[in-house]
Amino acid sequence: MAGAPGIAPHPLRQFVVKLHSRCNLACEYCYIYTMDDQRWRERPRVLSPKLAELTARRIADHAHRHKVPEVRIVLHGGEPLLAGTAAITHFVSAVRTALGDRTRAVITLQTNGTLLTETRLRALAALGVSIGVSLDGTEASQDRRRDHRGASSHCLVTAGLARLRAPHRRHLYAGLLATIDLAADPVETYEALLTHEPPQVDFLLPHGNWSAPPPGRDVGATATPYADWLIAVFDRWYRAPSRETGIRLFEEIIRGLLGGTSRMEGIGLGPLVLAVVETDGSIEMSDTLASAYHGAASTGLNVEDDSFDAVLSVPAVREQQLGADGLAAACRRCTVHRVCGGGLRAHRFRAGHGFDNPSVYCRDLLGLIRYIRTTLARDVAAIRAASAV
Repeated sequence: MAGAPGIAPHPLRQFVVKLHSRCNLACEYCYIYTMDDQRWRERPRVLSPKLAELTARRIADHAHRHKVPEVRIVLHGGEPLLAGTAAITHFVSAVRTALGDRTRAVITLQTNGTLLTETRLRALAALGVSIGVSLDGTEASQDRRRDHRGASSHCLVTAGLARLRAPHRRHLYAGLLATIDLAADPVETYEALLTHEPPQVDFLLPHGNWSAPPPGRDVGATATPYADWLIAVFDRWYRAPSRETGIRLFEEIIRGLLGGTSRMEGIGLGPLVLAVVETDGSIEMSDTLASAYHGAASTGLNVEDDSFDAVLSVPAVREQQLGADGLAAACRRCTVHRVCGGGLRAHRFRAGHGFDNPSVYCRDLLGLIRYIRTTLARDVAAIRAASAV
């Protein structure tokens, strides 16, 4: 699968830049710090000014060479706000200068929300940087995201969100990211997130794989606990009398069912167009692969020596640009593989077999997609019947 010389590679369009490699929280389930890949311990805490400028130039060179009209850049970590306002300003200014007027940059900072002070928000507003916040729902769910002394982060995050939601800066609010907790009531979780008026919610499946299954996912069982949890949220969201927020997972599944191409990693057959830059300048694939094994995201490339074009020649990257041909045989036989896309690559890993497997969440994804498909079909049929009267 990796070798497909006749297929032209797709240029990169999204860049995750790690400004700081450490975090002020110690989340129980964090894939960066608690799973197999521990290379973060060896990396510098902060992306240096030199590497920040090099990264900006490499992004611009790639975008201009391939005539990419827009790139999406996510400022990430660790916790990126720990890098300081000056470092954030330096990188954002460098990348906008390098891109010039030939390529538009949509820049988002993904934060745990605990450091969203008025001063920092003013600085991010001046830079035109939107802000996504990680929040798992109720205070009880958020208590999985404690600081290194064991103190809850809930009050700090909700205070930061209140500042972000102020009318004069609401345009900066990108949305909320919540990792699913099976122990939490799904509808209660969703409604707790709604109290913060997010323009969009991302529900994430906890990272795991066939060799290290996620919580509550017995790989030999037929139960679908994550599908059941998400279906409860879907029903509450879909049947609301008016649109309360977007839920990206559901919207991208619907897009796929209607014949469109998903814009979300881990759903659909869209090609991998993402690269990650670590604080030591390493260019890597999605950092969610840290949940699979030590070095799973590595490409062997670095912004000091390599262009982003070099990423497109990495066999594992080429494999993720092959669409259905890059999936396991069992996935290609499945009736919903074009919607599912085999799930997130990190979730396909099995020791001794690599990534040539369905997702460890296969049954859950199948159950959720079928439920949404049935719901849409029923409602479309009802609309047609009503219009025929």
